[in-house]
Amino acid sequence: MAVVRRNILTDTAVRDAYLDGVNLLKREHSTFTTADLGIDGNPAPVRTYDLFVIWHVRAMRTAVPPAGDANVRNAAHMGPIFLPWHRVMLGLLEANIQRILGDPSFGLPYWDWSADGALDRPENAALWQPDCLGGTGMPVTDGPFAFRPADPDSFRVRIATSQNLALIQTDRGLRRALGDSTASLPTVDDVAMAFNTTPPVGDPNLASYDFDPWDATSVGFRNCLEGFEPYGLHNEVHVWIGRDMGLASSPNDPVFFLHHCNVDRIWEGWMGRNGRNYLPDMSAPPTLEGHRIDDPIISPLGAGATPRAVLDPTSIYTYDVVP
Repeated sequence: MAVVRRNILTDTAVRDAYLDGVNLLKREHSTFTTADLGIDGNPAPVRTYDLFVIWHVRAMRTAVPPAGDANVRNAAHMGPIFLPWHRVMLGLLEANIQRILGDPSFGLPYWDWSADGALDRPENAALWQPDCLGGTGMPVTDGPFAFRPADPDSFRVRIATSQNLALIQTDRGLRRALGDSTASLPTVDDVAMAFNTTPPVGDPNLASYDFDPWDATSVGFRNCLEGFEPYGLHNEVHVWIGRDMGLASSPNDPVFFLHHCNVDRIWEGWMGRNGRNYLPDMSAPPTLEGHRIDDPIISPLGAGATPRAVLDPTSIYTYDVVP
């Protein structure tokens, strides 16, 4: 039976389950050490939650296609694979929280940042209060992810990145700077603009997922939602939260998954309007290898995960409301 993903601000039981699940995964040792994963420093256990941080960083460093440039199009961003890749990541976290809570009915909650985008001071919104995610800080000192140096079970950032995106070991608190780098979050109107993208040529009434050149300059739904051109959206949320959310290791902040769950929800809304379609197909040239509909998604699931395979998740999860 499919689980239902709900708004974290309207369901306190889901909120509390998510907060508990994240902290439990943060304390659980995986089967890997930092030495196993090629991370310099004294070998140390890697917590289950931190595997998602490592996966995200490595995807950002992986050029797609293999002979390409990770700064132009990588295994998770700046191309059509952006939404399927993160859908797979969300599914793996959801399954791990279900496992560690012993609750197969748990569905990842989402944060509808477009609702907070209408507020004069979104940093004072309910999400950032001590009973939810806690607030801003260097480090954050309130809420369930507060850093307490003397308490080894408090929330800690153990894996981060250097300036050249190399994975490094650390032991510090979570860092946020809400609203410091940009004053606002995307709004409902911004989401509507992304829904209304049309092809640069051809039928102006035909909405399409993505367009040539299939990168950070493309004008299509995927890139409008990802936020390189022209409205912000996903990228603007990362920048507005700042600090850890501004790094390749952004899953260090648990708001990452609430944010991306909302991005996935918006994609579901777009597909409800336009059909479960994806471009480019396999007729696209090898320069797009890794972003075509049947190309393997670089993930722990291996070659079985492709964009085509994740276009319809409704047997696994649905959303309480889609835009």
